[in-house]
Amino acid sequence: MPNKTAVWTANRNSPVVPSNAVLLLNNDGRLIVQVGSQENSVINPSRAIASASMLDTGNFVLYDSDRNVIWQSFDNPTNTLLPGQHISAGQELFSSASEADDSFGIFRLKMQDDGYLVQYPVNTPYTAPYAYYESHISGVGNNVSLNLDDDGLLYLLNSNNSLKNLTRGGYRRERTIIYMMKIDADGIFRVYSHSLNQQNSSPIWSSTDDRCDPKGLCGLNGFCTNIDAQAKCMCLPGFDFVMPGNWSAGCERNFPTETCQLKENTSKYYDMRTVENTAWEDSSYVIFAESRSVQLCEDVAPRAFSYAELEQATSGFKEALGRGAFGTVFKGILAEGQKVIAVKRLDKELVEGETEFQTEIKIIGKTHHRNLVRLLGYCLDGSRRLLVYEYMTNGSLADVLFTPEKQPTWEESSVAKISDFGMAKLLKKDQTRTYTGIRGTRGYVAPEWHRNLPVSVKADVYSFGVVLLELICRRKCVDMNLDENEAILEYWVYNCFDAGELDKLVRDEEVDRRQFERMVKISIWCIQEEPSLRPSMKKVLLMMEGTVEIPVPPSPSSFLSEI
Repeated sequence: MPNKTAVWTANRNSPVVPSNAVLLLNNDGRLIVQVGSQENSVINPSRAIASASMLDTGNFVLYDSDRNVIWQSFDNPTNTLLPGQHISAGQELFSSASEADDSFGIFRLKMQDDGYLVQYPVNTPYTAPYAYYESHISGVGNNVSLNLDDDGLLYLLNSNNSLKNLTRGGYRRERTIIYMMKIDADGIFRVYSHSLNQQNSSPIWSSTDDRCDPKGLCGLNGFCTNIDAQAKCMCLPGFDFVMPGNWSAGCERNFPTETCQLKENTSKYYDMRTVENTAWEDSSYVIFAESRSVQLCEDVAPRAFSYAELEQATSGFKEALGRGAFGTVFKGILAEGQKVIAVKRLDKELVEGETEFQTEIKIIGKTHHRNLVRLLGYCLDGSRRLLVYEYMTNGSLADVLFTPEKQPTWEESSVAKISDFGMAKLLKKDQTRTYTGIRGTRGYVAPEWHRNLPVSVKADVYSFGVVLLELICRRKCVDMNLDENEAILEYWVYNCFDAGELDKLVRDEEVDRRQFERMVKISIWCIQEEPSLRPSMKKVLLMMEGTVEIPVPPSPSSFLSEI
């Protein structure tokens, strides 16, 4: 471990600040990083900051004018736990990308609500098939936290102050030695002893001795081998590393698929070899033991609600959160557990047949992803159809983009979730397009929806392009309160691009012009009226990363007359 060991990092995915950057607490009570004339917020607490302290414990604390703590780094851990610090139930630590890069890595350590300490790869469900470490300590109880003492003791503590030790502790207590627990870039969490005199650290305990235990260490189509007690990633035969210096990026095929096809009237036998340390990206099924747990039922399948239950939960559909593609969304609170929910009441004229409605519920209910708003239940009562979703406390992307009095800030680490997924998820694996009724929010749907033409996954690419335009221009895709030539965003953006007047889009804001132009070009390609001209999402990602050239896009030929 390097001598200069970071134990907490602000805005982990932001670019590294230059050496002339200055950390300031300004007169407005904001903690900012200043580079020349440019200022960026570091932390955004709920109240103005009056003072800050770096405590000997390693805790960075912000105070208001009454010396009340309004924020502290101990409550917002990144990848390290220090003595006196704890991780509460529901909190997570995320590994760094590498020892030299403190941005988010590919592993996480979660203190679960059920009292288990579990490790998963990022972007996987919180279910047993994806876990590669768990504490194996049962009967801990509720409200369990992970704690580290100043003698290196790592333990679980419940609300009754009952202890369950993970390490034996009892190491030397000296002012010149600091113990810390860290989830390293390789996915293993370790307890370190750091000597202040010798300025070095050494591990005294680790969650596993097998460097290949972490799932996903070698990425897609890669597998891990132990060589001299060190993990080494290798590609399957016929595959090469996507990025030789980054094993977790996985491997890609180095041969065309046509070479696998056999000629007619020929046969061939293949040898099957077992590869060690493999992990499948998903599991086809999970077998549960018999249980009457309500929580388990909620985890497995959407729950059927009565109309009366949802009417009571929403206080008679009193607080509307917004209007979606098919109806109005209301805020509600379930009586049991006081759980906050979002209830979408579908418009009667848009309601489908009972069979189709139940089929879609089954499809959506089976879909679990950290970036998808979870469907908790539904109501099928006569002609009334309602959907019950998890409640998003931070609101929608529109709330962030279209609030004129508030400048969007992207410093906080949040999880983006979509509430309606498109054709990419619903098409069968051997199906490339389908005919169906119009779905989606007006202004975001592709032209083929309106023209009764075959719909493919390229319809989702179109919607992505519209959202990308809204992100970079910070305005709605259709705004009839603006001048006629600016009312339709895609029209206006292309006209500005074609005339070389992109400055009109950013107005007085400071932006990276080169990056801004790249995003504009990508957006225009995505919103092409002809689906075949739209790039695949893989191509979009490569264009956004700057790894492929972006040709000058043609006019998208907007279909304004059909909206």
